[in-house]
Amino acid sequence: MKGCINEIKENDSVDSLFLVKEKSSAVTKTGNIYLKLKLVDRSGEIEGRIWTSVENLGPSFEKDDFVHVLGKAVSFQERLQLNITFIENVREEEILFSDFFPMTEKNIDEMFQSLLEISQEIKNPHLSQLLQLFWEDESFIKLFKMAPASKWLHHNYLGGLLEHTLSLAQLALRIAGHYQGLNTDLLLTASIFHDLGKVDELSYHRSFDYSDEGRLLGHIILGIERVEDKIRQLPDFPKDLSMLIKHFLLSHHGQYNWGSPKKPMTLEAVMLHFLDDMDAKVNGIQQFVKREVPEGARWSPYHRAFEQYFYVSSAPEHVELTDNIEKDPLGGE
Repeated sequence: MKGCINEIKENDSVDSLFLVKEKSSAVTKTGNIYLKLKLVDRSGEIEGRIWTSVENLGPSFEKDDFVHVLGKAVSFQERLQLNITFIENVREEEILFSDFFPMTEKNIDEMFQSLLEISQEIKNPHLSQLLQLFWEDESFIKLFKMAPASKWLHHNYLGGLLEHTLSLAQLALRIAGHYQGLNTDLLLTASIFHDLGKVDELSYHRSFDYSDEGRLLGHIILGIERVEDKIRQLPDFPKDLSMLIKHFLLSHHGQYNWGSPKKPMTLEAVMLHFLDDMDAKVNGIQQFVKREVPEGARWSPYHRAFEQYFYVSSAPEHVELTDNIEKDPLGGE
């Protein structure tokens, strides 16, 4: 018996759990109705077909259901698909989401603890109080820990938003002292807040997609709404500080044609934009190479978003990259 999709080969018997990403009916040349499915787990996706007992099996599950499947893998037009002989709905309590969706390889609780420690570096009492309101919001934290940072381009896995946010905060903390005139408190707060609206913009309960409010409003507006809601709970919060925080969220994409309602107009906002852009692109390229480049290959396929190929090289084996590099207290090198 074979389970994970990336392990399935032709003629394998399959007995496993999947998520139904797509479900539709079709008709054979002889006029018989059959069901076409797209089944997924965290390792990939595969087409499924139900040829018999459609009347009995079809009503037992719907799109976005978790299902238990029995079947056999066959090759059709040089692609694998499952001929399904049995399928039944599985209760959500019986599954692990990490079995069906890509997930950060890092420890979520450890990342969140690191972010809490970095936020303690913020000395401004108003910003510190504002952050504390978010850290005390259990419903927000639950979403924040699990949300992806995007649907497909970068950090597009469970825990991706937290990973991306922590990375930006670490970068901000390291670089702030390099330039004169940077307000470290503002830059750290902006790094933590810049994408928080993505907990509402993205839907990641059964599949990665945009929520209705995500499509209609976007994470920038949704993030500002969450920040404003917390600021209203702090009656003494300075108006100019509130304005600056909202400017960071409005401008962090950097350019109008990248979806930014405003261009960065403070030193911290400019820095936030470039750090955010760098971290997203580096992760996006890394994930693309990891996913799309076969072992031993030197060139990636064409990346549509970046509009280019990537050369995949590695350091010579005799070079010890960690020699004489002190460990960073924040977990980097």
